[in-house]
Amino acid sequence: MRRLYLSALAAIVALFAVPTMAQNLQHCAPRDQVVARLADKYGESRQAVGLGSNNAVMEVFANIEGGSWTITVTMANGMTCLIASGQAYEALAEALPPKGDAL
Repeated sequence: MRRLYLSALAAIVALFAVPTMAQNLQHCAPRDQVVARLADKYGESRQAVGLGSNNAVMEVFANIEGGSWTITVTMANGMTCLIASGQAYEALAEALPPKGDAL
């Protein structure tokens, strides 16, 4: 559940951040370069993916053992922008709460 929650939260952030990031390309590069850097420098691999508005692809990369994580958005033009990053990533598979239960 938490993984789904983090992915949904990342998608929401990405949907609002894409126009801003497109204007400020200092944290953007071609996708292959970004993926290679995340793998080489941080040991991160893709853990989740989702499709946002305007065909933007939101991805969550993480180092399962080290705990670092990065959220990226790849725009239709192939540019990938870093949206957020942090530590203490944890992959979870929680069941949905019974219907009618509040958060």
